[in-house]
Amino acid sequence: MSDARETAFVEFERVQKSYDGETLVVKDLNLSIAKGEFLTMLGPSGSGKTTCLMMLAGFETATHGEIRLKGREINNIPPHRRGIGMVFQNYALFPHMTVAENLSFPLEVRKVGKSEREERIKRTLGMVQMQDFGGRRPAQLSGGQQQRIALARALVFEPELVLMDEPLGALDKQLRETLQFEITNLAHELGITTVYVTHDQTEALTMSDRVAVFDDGRIQQLAPPDELYERPDNSFVAQFIGENNTLAGQLTQMGDHRCLVKLDDGATIDAVPVNVSKPGERTLVSIRPERVEIDPELGPDAHTLDAEVLEFIYMGDVFRTRLRVAGRDDFIVKTRNRVGQKRLTPGQHVKIGWLPEDCRALNG
Repeated sequence: MSDARETAFVEFERVQKSYDGETLVVKDLNLSIAKGEFLTMLGPSGSGKTTCLMMLAGFETATHGEIRLKGREINNIPPHRRGIGMVFQNYALFPHMTVAENLSFPLEVRKVGKSEREERIKRTLGMVQMQDFGGRRPAQLSGGQQQRIALARALVFEPELVLMDEPLGALDKQLRETLQFEITNLAHELGITTVYVTHDQTEALTMSDRVAVFDDGRIQQLAPPDELYERPDNSFVAQFIGENNTLAGQLTQMGDHRCLVKLDDGATIDAVPVNVSKPGERTLVSIRPERVEIDPELGPDAHTLDAEVLEFIYMGDVFRTRLRVAGRDDFIVKTRNRVGQKRLTPGQHVKIGWLPEDCRALNG
């Protein structure tokens, strides 16, 4: 038995899912999740992430392959016998029950005695800062309070695995950010393995130990948040995670750690080769907006290109400049708002530059 198999708490092995017998919405998924890990499945609608979560929960059945929990195959085990906590976007609280009764329900199902039920309910409500709300009904709570109770209900029976499906999607930005922090801290504090589904990239980057980026039924990249952002494996991940600039060109020279790309407007730049292998290949060169400088002072290795300012937007902490670069009108530069930062005007011509190691040659 391999080390990966021994340490995997949750495991998908060659899992496929089709609803109509023809089209696969999940394609040969292989994924291992460690005990205590907070893993986020991120991707656009229809990418397969929610289907994977529902198969793990037992609400959908895999067409092919095995899903294992603690080394035990669970494909044919019904949801209520998997011992998994679930948190949904719509809270799914029983409206006719009080908060305490909502939390008591999963304990009663598991035949937990009354005194222990009361102790667990009290302790869990304290964890989510709702200890004074046990006698209220869901309709008497705000959206954020209801989501805290939904989280408490998922935790009260002390599961080793909790699944969350877009749990913060219905909340406003400030409350979402507060609960992101609370959920992550609670999961790590309790040592709970968490699988979290979202289409919100900021949520994924701020909450996760690792992120699995889904598209077209496959994981495009599985990595810690900083690696995902700084070193995307392909153009889909680069475009989906954060804001990103791409310039089209052709690979002209290949080295071990650097390659030369001739852009479509004729300029030649260095890049880190990622998804290219031989001269003549088309490529999309990827550069993050915050890695680009206007009128740069980056040293002799930096690339500089001519650019025309199309739009200059004040955003408080940053200035966002849209430029025409190498024939494209959608090149973005973000510069920090600091003392002496000069403002640009549309029509102005400037130089822009970046370091070669911040530029990646991806699939074209």
